[in-house]
Amino acid sequence: MSKTSSAKTTGMAANQVPNALFAWPGIIASNGTANSAMQAWGPLGEYMTDAMQRTILFWDVLRQRSEQYYAQKEKAVPHVLSFDAELVLDARTFAKPVNYLLVRVKPPHGVVIDPMKRPFVVVDPRAGHGPGIGGFKADSEIGVAMRAGHPCYFVGFTPEPMPGQTIEDIIYAEVTFLEKVIALHPKAEGKPCVIGNCQAGWAVMMVAAIRPELFGPIIIPGSPLSYWAGVEGQNPMRYTGGLAGGSWMTALAGDLGNGKFDGGYLVENFENLNPANTLWSKNYDLWSKVDTEGPRFIEFEKWWGGHVNLNAEEIQWIVDQLFVGNRLATGEIVTSAGDRIDLRNIRSPIICFCSKGDNITPPQQALGWIVDLYGNDDDLRACGQTIVYTVHDSIGHLGIFVSGGVAKKEHQEFASNIDLIDVLPPGLYEAVLTPASADRADPQQVGGEWIARFEPRTLDDVRAIVQPDPENERRFAAVRRVSEINLDLYRTLLQPFVKASSSNKLGPEWMHKLKPAELPFEIFSERNPLMKQVAKLAEQVREQRRPVSPDNPLLQYQAKVSEQIIAALDSYRDLRDKSMEKIFLALYGSPVLQAMVGLGATDEPPRPRPGIDPQHAAFIEQRIGEIKVRLAQGDAREAAIRALVYIGMGGEGADERAFNELRQIRAENQGLTLQEFKQILREQYFSLMLDREGALAAIPKMLPHDAASRKHILDLLRRTVHAAGQPTGKKMERLAEIEKLFASAGSVDQDQKHPRNTASPVAAQTRKRSHASASRVTA
Repeated sequence: MSKTSSAKTTGMAANQVPNALFAWPGIIASNGTANSAMQAWGPLGEYMTDAMQRTILFWDVLRQRSEQYYAQKEKAVPHVLSFDAELVLDARTFAKPVNYLLVRVKPPHGVVIDPMKRPFVVVDPRAGHGPGIGGFKADSEIGVAMRAGHPCYFVGFTPEPMPGQTIEDIIYAEVTFLEKVIALHPKAEGKPCVIGNCQAGWAVMMVAAIRPELFGPIIIPGSPLSYWAGVEGQNPMRYTGGLAGGSWMTALAGDLGNGKFDGGYLVENFENLNPANTLWSKNYDLWSKVDTEGPRFIEFEKWWGGHVNLNAEEIQWIVDQLFVGNRLATGEIVTSAGDRIDLRNIRSPIICFCSKGDNITPPQQALGWIVDLYGNDDDLRACGQTIVYTVHDSIGHLGIFVSGGVAKKEHQEFASNIDLIDVLPPGLYEAVLTPASADRADPQQVGGEWIARFEPRTLDDVRAIVQPDPENERRFAAVRRVSEINLDLYRTLLQPFVKASSSNKLGPEWMHKLKPAELPFEIFSERNPLMKQVAKLAEQVREQRRPVSPDNPLLQYQAKVSEQIIAALDSYRDLRDKSMEKIFLALYGSPVLQAMVGLGATDEPPRPRPGIDPQHAAFIEQRIGEIKVRLAQGDAREAAIRALVYIGMGGEGADERAFNELRQIRAENQGLTLQEFKQILREQYFSLMLDREGALAAIPKMLPHDAASRKHILDLLRRTVHAAGQPTGKKMERLAEIEKLFASAGSVDQDQKHPRNTASPVAAQTRKRSHASASRVTA
């Protein structure tokens, strides 16, 4: 190329630069000025074109989000369920109306529901967001339960509360819902399994404490029940109530809302926990991958941005009684109907699913109620409670009940082993999941990709997680006292003026529109005339899209800048959280402040621990007496189940393969119902706990006289025990003990000298009946 030609080319490129700058915002040429400029500017031009296109597409996604938001708001009952459903009960029509609804979830095509299986009832949290997160995806709790063959119901709510509704009204409405579900499934083997997500967990637990007979197993994923619990240096959210001076701020927000509390405030509290994600990462991830991230972003925002309201009285009760008061785990809450909410009344297994990666409900707040409620393991067993917990290493709060990839195995195993959990003897267990493989014993008895085992634990194991601290209790007890004082002062001095100034609707409406959780929807909606032009530009961009090359150095620089911004915001968060903690500890740990609010120096705990009710203590003593009297009574069924419990107590825990083997034996022999099996198992468990030697010595006397029947029972026991693999250690030793007891039963027969005419038809018929009975000794 000649010098003249080269100069012309250079001059042409220089003249094209200004034109290209004006062309980028419009993206109006596919082969003209913008393309030439991009080539002439090299990596810079390529990157600037891509960045401008991404920005316009990003704005368009925000526009779509806003349009979705307002479309959702126009619905009578907006939700994000991904399944079809039909209305069963509308609590807005009840004598004490509340904005809750019970719907039956229709199974998707190809999913078969077994009418004999217990129904699942999923209750979603009313914590600022709209309903449906429990059925948000195919792999959510509802989807997993239906694939396991269970009929499913969902409890959701409308965006606006009914006038005057209270938390107590909601509790009794949910009682009616469960009564209806039970009535619709009279043949189901077991009461409904109820899942209470996040804030719905404490609501479900309160219902179960009042009406325990309505419940099968209760699953509470990510549910806070012990609100003061936490570890210093972590869990800063628990300090916010104390630093705000207590619940008077909640009352103020409700009064400014003219009797309504905007759920957007709760969402803002969640978002403040991670400013890097809220202020940068969430939007940057969308902008940087806008070609693929749009649908996922819009889908999630459909739930995250669907804010709902609460009555001011509802949120005040929640904050005073739970978040600041922490009265649930100590039995201090009494309803207006006179029902004391004592969690020890719950007779169903409780499954606590929490995660170390959850900064909203950390494991300490999910499990702390157990050590609040019980002083020792015998107290827990005496109340007949079965508690199962599992702690995930990394999953975040939402992932716990969305049941995405990392939490799917827990929900699948809970659903497929819900009957096993229901019959576990009273006590504390940890759910341990191990990968299933072909080389493991009895793989045909494994329901999925994981083997579930429920290993016995003690309260000390939970204390090691919760790390209860008496000084921490005193600080939060001081917060509770300060909150009560400040709330009374607010109600006396300020509330009348605030209510008077907020009595018209205009003020609350503008406060709602200007909130950080609401304003972006207004700005990026088509109510803003500029956004209609953005929609047109976005269409042109999609036609002429030119993504930047992956090896463009400016793209790498963009990623580094983003990392620096995230690091800066994380540093701000860490500094803020440390400062909040230091202020809180100094303020509420002050002996002067504690003395001023009535917490003098004393060794007594600042919160009362619930004692054993005299009536309940008398009932326990009566049951102990009854079990001891019946120690040597019973037939082959009781003997076999007692033997199984004894062997199982020597192993690592209850294994799903052994239980599924029992299921198969029961199906082959038309054995006990699940409830009958559970009742016998619990009685035999307590027999062994109260008098192990006496309970074991009685087994030979309970066995049938016929040697063939005894052998058949022993074969079934061995088959069940070996289903989880070759027994070792104590389990093997106990199996050998049981075998000796079965062998000694023949000697007992000889000693008792029972007359038997083996040649007579009557004797033959007796042996036949005895053998048939032996086939039905296990569930």
